Amino acid sequence: MNQTLTWFTNLYAVWVIGASGLAFLFPGGFAWFDGPWINGALSLVMLGMGLTLHVADFRSVARQPLAVALGVAAQYTVMPLSAFVIAKLLGLRPEFAAGLILVGCCPGGTASNVVAYLANANVALSVVLTLCSTLLAALMTPLLTEALAGRYVPVDAWGIFKSTLQVVLLPVLLGVFLNCRFPRISSHINRIGPAVAVLAIIFIAASIVARNVAVIRAEWRLLALAGLLLHSAGFLFGYWLVRLLRQTKLYARTVSIEVGMQNSGLAMVLAQQHFSAATASPAVFSSVFHTVVGSLCAAWWRFRPIEHE
Repeated sequence: MNQTLTWFTNLYAVWVIGASGLAFLFPGGFAWFDGPWINGALSLVMLGMGLTLHVADFRSVARQPLAVALGVAAQYTVMPLSAFVIAKLLGLRPEFAAGLILVGCCPGGTASNVVAYLANANVALSVVLTLCSTLLAALMTPLLTEALAGRYVPVDAWGIFKSTLQVVLLPVLLGVFLNCRFPRISSHINRIGPAVAVLAIIFIAASIVARNVAVIRAEWRLLALAGLLLHSAGFLFGYWLVRLLRQTKLYARTVSIEVGMQNSGLAMVLAQQHFSAATASPAVFSSVFHTVVGSLCAAWWRFRPIEHE
């Protein structure tokens, strides 16, 4: 059973692509998954993340504050600025530009922890970076989105703040609380948590595709290129920014993964709630390409172990 769930989780990029393809061909089968369903699915994912965290994870932040601060700073500078520049260079339509920038302004995704494990990076640090960027998302995501995407479309920063608080911060904190009070129950839930998260992202992505078939049919090449460039820039600049600051290769790999892997599910939900269905389209391509680029980097680094630093 556990091996089947692990296999299912590790191949989540395949399921996202497959479900998106089905939604493109048969939109009626997925368009119903909207509104409360999407919000509930993402909240469930973030609750699952919280159930994997312990108080000790928060203590580890205090033990390495500079390392964590640098990683989080890279997360909220490299990706938002890269998204803004790419949107300009490709001349994206306002709704697509706003959607791409929103992806860049979201925190690191939980998938980064899996990729860090596969790449033999610092998994503990990856978890802490994901935790910190997620907790800061309620403040940083609306502020950065308003500053960068506000040039294209009106941005409701206060609305994004409240939504991020509801679907990200509160479920994570609830998960941490439950993990502390009921650790045995949490350990049982955590066995299926990653698979449930994958299932939620599959339905969210397929739902977005189903309601944007015409737009995606016309613009898929441009959206795919934008997604590929954004996440490639995240991995590349995330790595070399840290190396230029004379940090270790292991730390650079960890930050690179954390910066390059975004919470695309959150971007989809926020775009749906505060912009338009079309604005959520870049997040669908993001969910595919951050997995593809992340998997390639993990394979490359896994077979190039770091000597003792």
